[in-house]
Amino acid sequence: MAQIVSYPTATPASADYLIGSQKTTTGAPINPTKKFTLSSVVQAGLGYTVYTALISQVAAAAPTAIELKNDTGATMTWTRSGAGTYVVTASSAIFTANKTVVFLNNGNPTSDGLPPKWTRTSNTAITISTKDETAVADDSLLTEASFEIRIYT
Repeated sequence: MAQIVSYPTATPASADYLIGSQKTTTGAPINPTKKFTLSSVVQAGLGYTVYTALISQVAAAAPTAIELKNDTGATMTWTRSGAGTYVVTASSAIFTANKTVVFLNNGNPTSDGLPPKWTRTSNTAITISTKDETAVADDSLLTEASFEIRIYT
């Protein structure tokens, strides 16, 4: 058997494999030693999937997203439905009631407004609203805003 120090050092990728034992609850296991992807081990340890992006929105345009991480299995689409109202729509029904949490700020906009708000409007949609200092729905208040959706298992 090789000593652990004889293996080369590497930076793991999410699709790389780890060797482990799978717990069996019934009967005798045929082969409890299995290979697991690194991403599945990390996801199991966190207890949630995540979509993280930097969001910017200007004038009457839909928000643009710089996607930082998305392990939800869904594609996200951004639209503007009116002044200060934006919807992120998932390609599948992943926004489970009582298991979906959103973290959001307005980043560094050129003008201040009230803190942005979010609502889970369905299993596929989350709506964001932005308002100016006088509580009027307004655009251009998200500039590289931190946006994260966590869906707990």
